[in-house]
Amino acid sequence: MLEEFKKFALRGNVVDLAVGVIIGAAFGAIVNSAVQDLFMPVIGAITGGLDFSNYYIPLSSKVQAGLPYVDAKKQGAVIGYGQFLTLTLNFVIVAFVLFLVIRAMNRLQHAETRKPDEVPADVKLLSEIRDILATKPRV
Repeated sequence: MLEEFKKFALRGNVVDLAVGVIIGAAFGAIVNSAVQDLFMPVIGAITGGLDFSNYYIPLSSKVQAGLPYVDAKKQGAVIGYGQFLTLTLNFVIVAFVLFLVIRAMNRLQHAETRKPDEVPADVKLLSEIRDILATKPRV
């Protein structure tokens, strides 16, 4: 059983997956920081400093008006639609940033696979035939 587990754990797919998860977690932290520290302050400045995360609808008479969302949740039931809007906006921004990053990576990957110096075999063969025909005397 130990040998079988070793075989499974050291298989290429498992190691690749583990590396992908670790890099994904690190990349997720970078993207989260970009959203929270770069994009959201700009959006806040454009909207005049609105913080959607503190918008809620109280469902209980115990909740005092004007409290921050976190404190209002402690006092009673509230619908935190502002928090939902904030997280939805974060998701859209994260998805867009990931789209741009993956798009750039795909372009770089395709640029590397295409080598302009390499001539396809059929074009090379046709060029050789053309050159041979050009050297033969015309009748």
